[in-house]
Amino acid sequence: MDRIQWDIRRLAEYGVKTGLVPQEDVVYTVNRLLELFGLEELQEQEMPGGAPADTLGGQESGDRTWSGTEPGESTGAHGSAQSGQETCAGRKSSDLGDLEEILGSMCSYAYEKGIIEGDSVAYRDLFDTKIMGMLMPRPSEVIRKFRELYEKESPKAATDYYYKLSQDSDYIRRYRIVRDRKWKAATEYGDLDITINLSKPEKDPKAIAAARNAKQSGYPKCLLCRENEGYAGHLNHPARQNHRIIPVEINKSQWGFQYSPYVYYNEHCIVFNFQHVPMKIDHAAFCKLFDFVKQFPHYFVGSNADLPIVGGSILSHDHFQGGNYEFPMAKAPVERSFAVAGFEDVAAGVVRWPMSVVRLRGRDTDRIIALADRILEKWREYTDEAAFIRAFTEGEPHNTITPIARKRGEDYELDLVLRNNITTQEHPLGVYHPHANLHHIKKENIGLIEVMGLAVLPARLKEEMAQLKEAVLAGKDLRGDENLAKHADWVEEFSPRYQKIQGDNIDSIIEKEIGLVFLEVLKDAGVYKRTPEGQKAFDLFLSSL
Repeated sequence: MDRIQWDIRRLAEYGVKTGLVPQEDVVYTVNRLLELFGLEELQEQEMPGGAPADTLGGQESGDRTWSGTEPGESTGAHGSAQSGQETCAGRKSSDLGDLEEILGSMCSYAYEKGIIEGDSVAYRDLFDTKIMGMLMPRPSEVIRKFRELYEKESPKAATDYYYKLSQDSDYIRRYRIVRDRKWKAATEYGDLDITINLSKPEKDPKAIAAARNAKQSGYPKCLLCRENEGYAGHLNHPARQNHRIIPVEINKSQWGFQYSPYVYYNEHCIVFNFQHVPMKIDHAAFCKLFDFVKQFPHYFVGSNADLPIVGGSILSHDHFQGGNYEFPMAKAPVERSFAVAGFEDVAAGVVRWPMSVVRLRGRDTDRIIALADRILEKWREYTDEAAFIRAFTEGEPHNTITPIARKRGEDYELDLVLRNNITTQEHPLGVYHPHANLHHIKKENIGLIEVMGLAVLPARLKEEMAQLKEAVLAGKDLRGDENLAKHADWVEEFSPRYQKIQGDNIDSIIEKEIGLVFLEVLKDAGVYKRTPEGQKAFDLFLSSL
């Protein structure tokens, strides 16, 4: 049997095993795949290696054909997965390797036959998403199943189904996610989550050039628009044939619920307005956050701020991020309480956190929202020259809030993180933004996820830290290395704290020190510093409420 015939059989069986392809749809799915690859029939011959070809759809979970290998070949496309090793997505790594290997083989065939133009990751991602789209149920079927589980079982049963579907469909590429580097960094504010993001593939120069020369399209308007569902994509826009959206009504308006394809944390979801409208933190935003939490009480949900520098990467489309995860900031305690006249029924306090966070708690979300409105209104207009808090410069607003809502037992909580995006000549990227001495580790905006204590660090650090480890152990001059010179001051600063830096402890030292850099990043982003003077200024603002 030709390899592509073997791959089509295996992919159809993968669809059956995961539940993507009902038994009744197997022949239909196979015929669609044959058409995609320009084939006229499914051969009834031996599989590679001489094994007999079983009837499609007859495999049981755990059968030998699910190994994803031909007889005599190594397990997985990369050979690094250990049998039984659990991934963050709850799948064994051997299962993840199967799909990656099948799709990789299919893409190689498509390139050899001229079905796809290039062999780079950009072209492969467009094509393998098209392949997986042929295994997907229609949006209406997914929505119907989700709502049935929600009504008959629980919100969690519905999200469990949808999260599994998003992974099995390869919309969430599990085999890439598991390569992300993740660890905990102990600090005075608790353990921070550190990640080096490796799951977003980098385009090769040829694909970048082709994308630049391609016709620019305004459809979909952005990566969050509902029109992405089923979209074929192009070099300037990812394919989404395997993407499904769950409609949800939030505060009497139509929104969509989906998962992030890069899942920075467990069940990392995105909730977005069906209308392409800019982000805005206001009364309605607070209402929407709690409306979502009431519908999905096992999830938190929060919003990036609505101003550049302190906001997220997509300010043009109103959206929230949530998930089934407890962030370090959510674990942080309230260190001092305060009361606001007229709102004595709402517990209010300052959170012990490197950024400036007010936590509101109570049973009545309307009362929490009313106090949040008061805080937002005051903060938008608040200026304290002595603390370098300026609400406006030349009419440009600087003060806003990053809000996060959750349910805690019978109570609801709303964390309000005070933000300010003012710039100066000394800090052109933002006064309350990572300062220049930290840019060798983190230069990007501090959005919702980082605010809550999870560092999303650039992929370049994986290679740089490997090179740095080698150089430090060899006693090389870091300043003489073009790639490592930016880390020299940092290494010179932390090295004296350790009696010995050697092969058996350097990895843990580097991870620890990266965590401490992220802590400094959060401190830089805090508008009120963790000093007696800074906290006194914070209390001055609170007294204005």
